[in-house]
Amino acid sequence: MKVTFLPIVSFLFCVNILFAQNNILRNNFDEQLQDDLISKSYVTPKKIVWLSDQDNKYVKNQDVLLSGFDGQLSTSGEGMCILRSDKDKQASILLDYGTELYGGIQIAAAIRGEKKPVKIRVRLGESVSEAMSNAIDNTVPGMNSATNDHSLRDFTLEVPWLGTVEVGNSGFRFVRIDLLDEDVEFPIRSIRAIFRYRDIPYLGSFTCDNERLNKIWQVGAYTVHLNMQEYLWDGIKRDRLVWLGDLHPEVLAVNTVFGENEVVRKSLDFGRNTTPLPGWMNGISSYSLWWVIIHRDLYLRQGDWEYLKEQQPYLTSLIDQIVSKIVDGKENLDGGRFLDWPTDGNKDVIHSGLQALTILTLEAGKDIAGWLKDKGLEKTCTDALALSKKQQPSHHGNKQAAALLSLAGNLSPNAASEVILKDGAKDFATFYGYYMLEALAKDGKYQEAIDLISNYWGAMLDLGATTFWENFVYEERINAARIDEIVPEGKYDIHADGGAHCYIGLRGSLCHGWASGPTTWLTKHILGIKVLEPGARVIRLQPHLGSLNYAEGTYPTSHGVLYVKHVKQPDGKIKTTYKAPKGVKVVH
Repeated sequence: MKVTFLPIVSFLFCVNILFAQNNILRNNFDEQLQDDLISKSYVTPKKIVWLSDQDNKYVKNQDVLLSGFDGQLSTSGEGMCILRSDKDKQASILLDYGTELYGGIQIAAAIRGEKKPVKIRVRLGESVSEAMSNAIDNTVPGMNSATNDHSLRDFTLEVPWLGTVEVGNSGFRFVRIDLLDEDVEFPIRSIRAIFRYRDIPYLGSFTCDNERLNKIWQVGAYTVHLNMQEYLWDGIKRDRLVWLGDLHPEVLAVNTVFGENEVVRKSLDFGRNTTPLPGWMNGISSYSLWWVIIHRDLYLRQGDWEYLKEQQPYLTSLIDQIVSKIVDGKENLDGGRFLDWPTDGNKDVIHSGLQALTILTLEAGKDIAGWLKDKGLEKTCTDALALSKKQQPSHHGNKQAAALLSLAGNLSPNAASEVILKDGAKDFATFYGYYMLEALAKDGKYQEAIDLISNYWGAMLDLGATTFWENFVYEERINAARIDEIVPEGKYDIHADGGAHCYIGLRGSLCHGWASGPTTWLTKHILGIKVLEPGARVIRLQPHLGSLNYAEGTYPTSHGVLYVKHVKQPDGKIKTTYKAPKGVKVVH
């Protein structure tokens, strides 16, 4: 099958190639298969991180594992990697595939004298620490937090004589193999990663004169792409579920990078169909609120009136349910009361956030009602909004609450910015960080937002990230080791030592779709692409370059791909050129 990752849209894609991380899909797979919407490629490891010995006694000729393999074994046993064991020691090897992947591994075992399977242990890891962890070893802090929740990442198996075995589906970059049988020599031709992904073109792109921002855009795009599996997941190792609230930044990123994709509707419908009212999606009231907001934002970008019309019965009943939980304008939502993990347990902050989210949901409902010409739903939302906006809850000095209150119009943009910008990226969050950036944009603080993106998301790149994480505490970067190295003595293990709530230590996900917000934000505010009418029929171009000298990129619409370029002139003014598809009106 021919790879179709690089869309033939414009010369720009020669710059914005599919995966910046080592060109994995362009150059580093040996063969490719496809099953319906999910494709499969085989990826050769990039380097050997660690061996159990360095004297060629237990591991020999290991570099053969870094060479290409066409998938076919032969009866020749020459030139194989040899893992050896005796009663004193077993061979082990740790491989690095260069970037985060979703899938499993294929082990190709060469011919050997004894015709029986060989038993090995496999450990997959998003970091070196996770791949090296021992779940039963409580002597090393954090190491026992690695789990097999949601996907197997630590397991044993038998590899056949002169044959291949394929196993595992998880998110990983590193693989450790341990030979478990005693007194054997185990010849191996190849240990390849099996990469599962949607073979879809990157229609959206972003390039500017700041390479760090370019990389952040690309990594955000790749992060959400990996989570576009059978459904739109939140994580590929853990949280391989449809979390409806977490979906909001993911859906925005999907629309920014790929345009319309069936995985979005499939996931939204899954949430609706598995949540009969009066239930809340995922048991969390705010997640049902986000479902309404997502549908407003999706229709604005895609303009599929028939699909929006399908949501009308459920959405109307859901809005009625939300309104029934408003008392004198104050939200009183039941079910799980949750914004994001950093604010979990802070009841006052959660109320402020939920009050703002209720207003944002009612505004989305009002927009949808207008598009559907549903006067009853429009009145319900309008009346509830009038009451809800009279409430003025405190932001409590919290960045999440301040951001939401500003976006809902319950806090002045300047007051929100003061809270969000305090101590820079301290107390930023991978999920709600996007809404903090949006609140800064509302206040015209574009350069400050650019700096926060560079500092916060960029710090993950500095620590070896190739996808963005479920959680990142900015202060923990100090004295932290990179995730692609064995942690030196005296260094902080950014994966094993941190975390809380459901992501303690190595259980934390290093590829979480909700962290892809900067990709959407950079396209929306640096390229200045704002959709004004449903189906992107009208788009405003209003770039905010800050200290940048130029920015260019593309944006997918249901009419085709919009191309824009902004260049700062000597007098500081910005010259904009663009090419819009037929059916899209551009104003600027």
